[in-house]
Amino acid sequence: MELLNSQLEKPATSIEFLEEIAVTIAAQNLTPTIMSQDFLKFSGIIPQDWELAQQPVLSPAFAQLTFQNGITILAQPGTISISESVGKKMLKELQVPQIATKYVEKLPHAEYVGLSNSPKIIVLFPGHPEAVIQYMTENLLAQGSWQEIGTGILQAVINLVYLLDRCQLNITVNQVKLQQPQPSHESLEIPNGMAHSSPYIAALLFSGNFNYNIATDALQQPLNQLIQGINYWQTDFNAFREIVTQKFLAEANLEQFTPQESVFPISAM
Repeated sequence: MELLNSQLEKPATSIEFLEEIAVTIAAQNLTPTIMSQDFLKFSGIIPQDWELAQQPVLSPAFAQLTFQNGITILAQPGTISISESVGKKMLKELQVPQIATKYVEKLPHAEYVGLSNSPKIIVLFPGHPEAVIQYMTENLLAQGSWQEIGTGILQAVINLVYLLDRCQLNITVNQVKLQQPQPSHESLEIPNGMAHSSPYIAALLFSGNFNYNIATDALQQPLNQLIQGINYWQTDFNAFREIVTQKFLAEANLEQFTPQESVFPISAM
């Protein structure tokens, strides 16, 4: 069911938002130094024609490759994360699940210990930064004198943990600021109505982590468990959309949600 264009029974207002999906794989013996563009291409994990959007970062502690198609691969000791901005793409067009599956298939002997399907939804409040803290304090937190300390709450972060039938779900709700892209950068587009004198846009960041543990006993093959967890990515993504739009935002005087192209990076307020 398509939830992005849901009409909620609230005053007419157009709320823009951004989406991203990431698959993070944890392995005990994973080192960032092997995550070079050549390794990924020669092993068949990524296509030969992918081109980098910026200079790669390769070090023993951190590796980052950002490609022109919007996919970013981050590696740290013990984890590799493959992320992609959704923008106006259909879910079937996203390439992250295929890249993650190829990665574990090409490296089947790594000591895998976990998998996380991690969607993000960023709700934008261009020109109304006060609406972000108002949402946190009036919709997610109970009223009380604890909110009256000093000049009031400047920042709030909510961490929630849920137990689902198939995995554990962690949700974090945070205040963020997004730096507006410069008009001179032809590759970046400012969504309609978002151009402001301020270089930042106030926003709410909903981060989800659907965490799958990988059993190490002989009865279950870690590789099969990983692929099964990766295959849940669309189920997890749609579930997260529904949770955010119907559980978190439906009672917050918001009516229409319109997907936009990503304007990452994000910085905490």
